[in-house]
Amino acid sequence: MSILRLGRGRDGALQCVPANTLRRTEVSDNNVNWRDMLRNDAFPLSATYDSDWVLENQMGPNVLWLTEWLCGEMGLAPGMRVLDMGCGKALSSVFLARTFGVQVWANDLWISATENWQRIREAGVEDRVFPIHAEARSLPYAEGFFDAIVSMDSYHYYGTDDLYLLSFGKLVRPGGRIGIVVPGLMQPIDGPAPAHLTRKQASGGTFWVDDCWTFHTADWWRTLWDHTALVDVELADTLPDGWRHWLKWDRALDAFGKRLFPSDAETIEADAGRYIGFVRMIARRREAP
Repeated sequence: MSILRLGRGRDGALQCVPANTLRRTEVSDNNVNWRDMLRNDAFPLSATYDSDWVLENQMGPNVLWLTEWLCGEMGLAPGMRVLDMGCGKALSSVFLARTFGVQVWANDLWISATENWQRIREAGVEDRVFPIHAEARSLPYAEGFFDAIVSMDSYHYYGTDDLYLLSFGKLVRPGGRIGIVVPGLMQPIDGPAPAHLTRKQASGGTFWVDDCWTFHTADWWRTLWDHTALVDVELADTLPDGWRHWLKWDRALDAFGKRLFPSDAETIEADAGRYIGFVRMIARRREAP
């Protein structure tokens, strides 16, 4: 049985097609290197998606890898209503709908619902993914509406507020799960950030900027959520070899030649997982009294 990928048909539109029918230009010798770089045995489900589509719509670390890692422990089932919070260009939302058969509300502030709707239609999941443009502190959903909430590479921008979970978590039904993946710390940073994180790289960029103070350890996140009586934290851990996956992705962006930001490969390699990686946390909303 052939693998279906999101690829471009003869008219240039994205569609689900067998992998061996993708246009010749998508498997040319010039593309072999970065295609090989996106093959990752740790994320076999993500490998069924067309590399062009993933790279052209990227906004940070590989969101399909992060979604696959998170949702392996989320217990998603067909027909569930899922909020994909901070979905970016809705790649994670398409992945959720196609892989798990769930309905997804693709919520983002930076990308318009109209732009995401076009991507969703091209992916053929317009009956299961619904784009929403809304700010994290002004969400237009009923309490208890969702069976699950997920967030990849987004929650640390707004969820470090001690009180945020009290309102956000009520959007999932009692017994439903909330899961996040965020860039985080493998150990606490006491005092100034280590020099190798703040040093200017050959790419011209600096990895550690003020926004990075929203990076925290898995224990920090667990403690934050444990403070509330709303949820029970079921899992708080880090991605094994997370820095290697991040480095692999960063180098693939260089090979692809459509980078949004300066390369961070120099810093990630120098850090080698001492401080920088990915944190995953999953909690279940407590049943109502």
